[in-house]
Amino acid sequence: MQRFGWVFLTSVAAGATIWCTHFVAMLAFEAKAPVQLDPVLTIGSLIVAVVGSFAGFSVAAWRSDRALPAIGGALFGGAISAMHFMGMAAYRVQGAVSWDMGYVVASVACACVFAGAALAVLRSLSLPRHRVALGTVLIVVAIATLHFVAMTAMNIRPMMGSDLALEAEEARALALATALIGLLVIASGVFAAMIDRQTRSDAMQRLHHMAMNDALTGLPNRVGFQGELDRQIAAARTTGGRIGLCAIDLDRFKEINDVHGHKAGDDVLVLLAERMRQAIGPNDMVARLGGDEFVAITRFTDRAQLVAFAALLEATLKAPLSLGQFDARLGASIGVAVFPDDAGDAEALTNNADLAMYRAKCESAPGPCHYDSELDEAIRERREIANDLRRAIEHDELDVHYQVQASIATREVTGYEALLRWTHPERGAIPPSVFIPIAEENGLILSLGEWVLRRACFDAMRWDHQSRVAVNVSALQLAHADLPRLFHQVMLDSGLPPRRLEIELTETAIMANRERALHILRQIKALGVGVALDDFGTGYSSLETLRVFPFDKIKLDRFFTSELEGSPQATAIIRAVLALGKSLAIPVLAEGIETDEQLSVLIREGCDEVQGFLLGHPAPMPVTGAIGATPAADEKVGALERAA
Repeated sequence: MQRFGWVFLTSVAAGATIWCTHFVAMLAFEAKAPVQLDPVLTIGSLIVAVVGSFAGFSVAAWRSDRALPAIGGALFGGAISAMHFMGMAAYRVQGAVSWDMGYVVASVACACVFAGAALAVLRSLSLPRHRVALGTVLIVVAIATLHFVAMTAMNIRPMMGSDLALEAEEARALALATALIGLLVIASGVFAAMIDRQTRSDAMQRLHHMAMNDALTGLPNRVGFQGELDRQIAAARTTGGRIGLCAIDLDRFKEINDVHGHKAGDDVLVLLAERMRQAIGPNDMVARLGGDEFVAITRFTDRAQLVAFAALLEATLKAPLSLGQFDARLGASIGVAVFPDDAGDAEALTNNADLAMYRAKCESAPGPCHYDSELDEAIRERREIANDLRRAIEHDELDVHYQVQASIATREVTGYEALLRWTHPERGAIPPSVFIPIAEENGLILSLGEWVLRRACFDAMRWDHQSRVAVNVSALQLAHADLPRLFHQVMLDSGLPPRRLEIELTETAIMANRERALHILRQIKALGVGVALDDFGTGYSSLETLRVFPFDKIKLDRFFTSELEGSPQATAIIRAVLALGKSLAIPVLAEGIETDEQLSVLIREGCDEVQGFLLGHPAPMPVTGAIGATPAADEKVGALERAA
């Protein structure tokens, strides 16, 4: 529609002005005989000029084709030729008019050739600087050659005059009116183009502002901040100045959203943004990166200026807020990095300020934290490990090893605990004690737990024996309401019977939200999945938890088994736990069995199951083979036989 509108406007301007040019020139022509103008043909010639121009311009602007502009220009030349000769037909002279057909054909040919060349030049990309001027000249040449060559083709032999002839004063008035109409049309086209250009300029300014500024607070957004930081660093390199960057993360902002709603949270962000905008100097900048994250840039010469700037931001953000319906006091964690002291480019400066801010948040620092390479490198490494772990989950680059669990009474393997292992392509083997907390900090534990669950269930289905597989569940997983549905879906996908699956969780995980956790555990147990209480003897060790929830197994923490050989107290505690398990009809499994002496004590005390390096280290599980069908399995069972 825009193309149609512009072609129509161009056609009206071109057709009307060419028509005006023709008739002003015709009125200036001295025919030596009385002249009249036919109004119907006169108006008809104007319509022909406009419609013909529209057809020619439409063809020329249709698509990117080298031939179409020339064809459209030829149509345009034919239109102005038709307008000219229809106008001449409206020019009624009291005399005999004859035409020289050679000049007529030459005039039409000149109009079509020069107009075709004009539009071809205007659509050409090889003349970006001069095509408008050259195209304009060619259009003028087309019109001028048409008019003068066609007028040369006309011969007039005057006859007797008429009282109805057009008087000289009338001719001048008509010429003036026609010229004014042409000027009005031209002016209309020029002003339409100017208005369009201004409208486009205003729209581009609005779009640029929207692209560079945050819609909620009006502060520069991430793109605007990055551009300003690049400019500031470039200027600092030239002048030898220093740039301070403060990364800001609001404290307790989530509470505002949870308690008062997101509208109140937006009001808080707007108010804090306005406070920071008013607090900083004219050469400083504050931007919102998203959510409750802000950044501020300042130029300084003395380190004390930067310290004062960060302190001003902190005081501004800690000041009480009054929003009518409620009052609040937030605060912020602020990390500070300096160019060129802490980083040599914008990306490194931003990352270092972010690391310092993260340290301030983790340590609940009372004030802004300045970047420290030694302290913040550990945070950087943990972030890199988190990114690599996310990629490892997506690309199935993890592995699961299995550690045997055996019954003391029957000397048979009863199950295997699935233990996640990760061999980093550059860092080598990373222990679970390192990457599991990182997964929890970075929101990866749910996807990681699902990956382990699926892998363990599908592996267990490939075994040719019916041993259980035990999978650990963290507190964050247990807090997720969809955990029972996930277990159900994975068992459907893998085909593993629920009786062959067991989850292990610590009492600490349960006590994080006791009622919710027990509700989820009851749903999982209702599926037929076993539930084991892991690391019993440490943490809460609440008898109330054992009373409320019927666990399928108690796993005694390895700390007590490691003390069996030299600590009567450890033996007494194990004896008490075993007695508790028997009274509640809950089997007890002792972890961390590494010596024959430890195993002998447990057999003597009546422990139900054992697990540890003595029976076997965690290793990839063989796909086939019954219990005792491999040397490793024989060794595991043999350890139980020797202890017995």
